[in-house]
Parts: sequence; C-alpha cells; structure tokens
Amino acid sequence: QVQLVESGGGLVQTGGSLRLSCAASGRTFSNYNMGWFRQAPWKDREFVAAITRGSTYTYYADSVKGRFTISTDNAKNTVNLQMSMLRREDTAVYSCAANARNRFIYRSPSEYDYWGQGTQVTVSS
Repeated sequence: QVQLVESGGGLVQTGGSLRLSCAASGRTFSNYNMGWFRQAPWKDREFVAAITRGSTYTYYADSVKGRFTISTDNAKNTVNLQMSMLRREDTAVYSCAANARNRFIYRSPSEYDYWGQGTQVTVSS
C-alpha cells in the first residue's frame, strides 16, 4: 500500500506557472505507474498526465500537451507536475494516483489503486 499527499496548488494568473508535487510513502515508489487527474466543479474527473514505472513513458491529455510536464524524483519519492501557460480552464482540484497493476490503462481513473486527497489550482484572468 502507498499513501499519496499532494502539494503546490494555489492561485495563479493566466499564463503563469505552478509545480505540483505528490509525495508517496509506504511501499517502494518505483513499483507504481503514476498519474495526475483533475476535477473541476460540476465536471467528471479528467486525465491530465501519466508516467510509467521507471519513467520510461509519459502520456498527456491533448489539452495540456506542450504546457505540462510530469516527472518523478525517486530519491524523494515524488511525482511532479510542472504546469506552465496556465489557462482559466485548468482550474480544478488536481489529484495524483498510483497504479500497482501489470496493465496500465492510464486514462481511466478506475485503473488506479491509490489516490491522494487533491490540491486546488485556481487560474484567474
């Protein structure tokens, strides 16, 4: 089992940047595929980015490609989401999640086994 805690959310102006971190404790972090999702009010949870075990592959939603970067720091047991050129539509609660399975259907929230509580990101004009 792994526990996930997000940090780094906040209020930022359009065009600005934020860096989210997800700290993992418990089992060895490198055993998991990791993902970031977001949920805006009145909307379904939406895939943002994912990274495979060993950081071999990364995946992004089309809406964030070229603006967001997912990475891991195995020494610190964190997965990070660097967000730049932020838009109002990026406003949401961002959550990280861990997939402990052999298969990794990264876009599907149901494929993740552990979730953090989330951190609020608000982008204002």
